[in-house]
Amino acid sequence: MTNAAPVNTEPAKAAPVVHIQSAANALLKDLRRLAHDNAAYRKQGRVWLEGDHLARAALARGQTPALAVFSASFWQSGHAQWAQAAMKNIVLDDALFATLSTLESPARMGVVLPLPPAPALRPDAPSLVLDRVQDAGNVGAMLRSAAAFGFTQVLAMQGTAALWGPKVLRAGMGAHFGLRLIEGLRPEDVDALQAPLLATSSHQGEWLHRARLPWPCAWVMGHEGQGVGAALMQRAAQQVRIAQPGGEESLNVGAAAAICLHASAVARLAPGM
Repeated sequence: MTNAAPVNTEPAKAAPVVHIQSAANALLKDLRRLAHDNAAYRKQGRVWLEGDHLARAALARGQTPALAVFSASFWQSGHAQWAQAAMKNIVLDDALFATLSTLESPARMGVVLPLPPAPALRPDAPSLVLDRVQDAGNVGAMLRSAAAFGFTQVLAMQGTAALWGPKVLRAGMGAHFGLRLIEGLRPEDVDALQAPLLATSSHQGEWLHRARLPWPCAWVMGHEGQGVGAALMQRAAQQVRIAQPGGEESLNVGAAAAICLHASAVARLAPGM
């Protein structure tokens, strides 16, 4: 019988706690900017995650929050599970937390993470390329689809919604922490990819359900109104369109991405692939 590793029975040291009761507090003002300004993370080098779902997703991926922020009522009733999660705990009066929250029903807690450093582009990674997709909800939904269907890298062209902005983070539901995210790219930057580009179109190209899809590949999803731009369309090895027997002119780009990424995942698992 092997000896079991010794168990540390000493309680974990609680992180420092700071109580804020003034709306003029400088830290609170910075947190408001993170929560309400989609580009503030670039200036501050940190991101705001509101709600325990996002916080748990970050912790599950090994992230260590710099701050955990609580409403006073939540801190009094249920803070024990979070007390050692962050390097410092911030407790706000309930009315102050409500000014920080962007939700109709404030989540009563959130965490602040250091902004992850931008990774280097992996040429061989199955990728999703976002070409000027501007709606934060669409971008977040596409990150979730990428993570679900085995696309490990997301490349955002200039003009795409800020990937680490609070609205995209909320829509991504934790997918950010399982993906390589690179933003601010130009069309020529995708030339480094070894995986072929597949561009979606509403009016030309092979039908998706008939196309032979390579793996790995890089799906390009375009602007909600304009579609994939000419510079990326010219670089595409394959153009693909989705059958729409219902007669609608086009699909929402988030829905189109889910369909295309799922088709690649299914083709990858098919016999002979």
